[in-house]
Amino acid sequence: MSSEKDASNPATKVLFVTEDDPLYVIQFFDVFFKEYPKDEIDVIGITVVDAFHEPIWKTAWRMYKFYGPIDFVRLGCRFVWTKLKGRSIKTIAQEAGINVIDTHSVNDASYIEEIKRLNPEVIASVAAPEVFKEEILNAPSKACVNIHSGRLPIYRGMMPNFWQLLHQEEHATITIHEMAEQLDAGGIISTKAFPLREKDTLNRVIIGTKQEGARLMIDVLSDFDTKFASKQTLDMSEAKYFSFPTPKDVKALRRVGHKML
Repeated sequence: MSSEKDASNPATKVLFVTEDDPLYVIQFFDVFFKEYPKDEIDVIGITVVDAFHEPIWKTAWRMYKFYGPIDFVRLGCRFVWTKLKGRSIKTIAQEAGINVIDTHSVNDASYIEEIKRLNPEVIASVAAPEVFKEEILNAPSKACVNIHSGRLPIYRGMMPNFWQLLHQEEHATITIHEMAEQLDAGGIISTKAFPLREKDTLNRVIIGTKQEGARLMIDVLSDFDTKFASKQTLDMSEAKYFSFPTPKDVKALRRVGHKML
């Protein structure tokens, strides 16, 4: 790209907000930081928030009930090994030269003021663990966007990959949409299908949709104005909402031939 073109089409200034997940969400940023075109996308910062805003033992208990004892131990070993290597979203962001902006809540007034000084055009949520309130939604000059691993508005809510597997969909639908005050209700900017197998694993699908979601995000941010202008309004009359799966739901997933790990 020539300098003349750079001047007429400056890179989109993006701030990421995400959760501290060294196993799955990190897969998105591994791909994004390696592949995004720096002349088209200017990542001005990243904020990494605690996943569940709760003590670690509560998160562990939640995961134990979700995965069951055997898979919980297997996943726990992966988590410990990753921690021992010192690998996290923060560390790979720093290695990529990305500014890390800490906060306990993205809705804190002091954080929002700091963000406004950075003047982002787009704030991109990647598994951000908080509901964005009006002040943070209005902070960027263009939009807040979210990436969701489910078809909207049918698979609004938590763990869309799980529910798409359970309902034996042919593919998971990776969706980038504008954020609104109502959860998972903003206009759809772009989608990408991720094929599901007859006998699949939640682990494979989560990793795959994170990696392909990074490439979809690169595509959207590289030509944001055009993609955003053509966004499609959601028909919320068909909306559903799914909460975090119960142990009963996990048993049902296994009965239809899928595995967790």
